[in-house]
Amino acid sequence: MDEVPIRDGSIRLGQFLKLANLVESGADAKPLIAAGEVSVNGSVETRRGRQLVPGDVVALADGRAARVVDEASYDDNLPW
Repeated sequence: MDEVPIRDGSIRLGQFLKLANLVESGADAKPLIAAGEVSVNGSVETRRGRQLVPGDVVALADGRAARVVDEASYDDNLPW
């Protein structure tokens, strides 16, 4: 599962799907969410505007998933 850092304390589900590269565009997120193919923390979510916070796990029906993490505490293991 990928960890995707966010700058602010929360992010909307539709925006996160794009940021995490789970969809190609925001327009692709809308029908996917509406069809019930996205879950947050194990529960199907149909609201594109659902606010996600660090620790939330977003999964697609195809098995891909990403966890929201706080950018300030995210360690990408890069030397700079």
